Amino acid sequence: MEIFEYGERELDYLRRRDKRLAEAINRIGMIEREVIPDPFAALINCVVCQQISSQAATTVWRKMQGRFEPIMPQTMARSSIEELQKCGLSSRKAGYIKGIGTAAVQGQLNLAKLRQLPDEDIVRLVSSLDGVGRWTAEMLLIFSMQRPDVVSWSDLGIRRGMMTLYGLDELGRDRFERYRKQYSPYGSVASLYLWAVAKER
Repeated sequence: MEIFEYGERELDYLRRRDKRLAEAINRIGMIEREVIPDPFAALINCVVCQQISSQAATTVWRKMQGRFEPIMPQTMARSSIEELQKCGLSSRKAGYIKGIGTAAVQGQLNLAKLRQLPDEDIVRLVSSLDGVGRWTAEMLLIFSMQRPDVVSWSDLGIRRGMMTLYGLDELGRDRFERYRKQYSPYGSVASLYLWAVAKER
């Protein structure tokens, strides 16, 4: 299992930048979050995780791994919707996953060049696929490419974590952006702790 890599350099920076976050870091300690280095498999995993609980997503992903391992574009492209649904996917998600596989096989999604692109270019490219929005693209940036500075406004857990951390009843976009800039250039590590704080509620 590979995990998101960070260390004392990132933590010391975040502690200096934000007292509340420093308290959370010291309380929680190091966080181990699994990453999927292969961008295609990671993208499929992100689609699986959309709008369902982490437990349900883990169950579906394990079934997919058991049935299709390795998760490759050719395998997803030639699988039928019905085959994919047997893993616990809705027909809509099965269609999205088959479509992503087809896009990769046909060259619409150039996985070889993906890692060379800046974050926003990756978000634009990946979001052009059916079933992939900004949230999915940003999760790909963190949990496959390990990009260092991603704090997703689209993620409810991130926003809940911020609200809990700072004692807020509501969180507007302007305030969110102030915090995001405060964490930069190690926003992804801050995100790991915001998710952990949200789970403490």
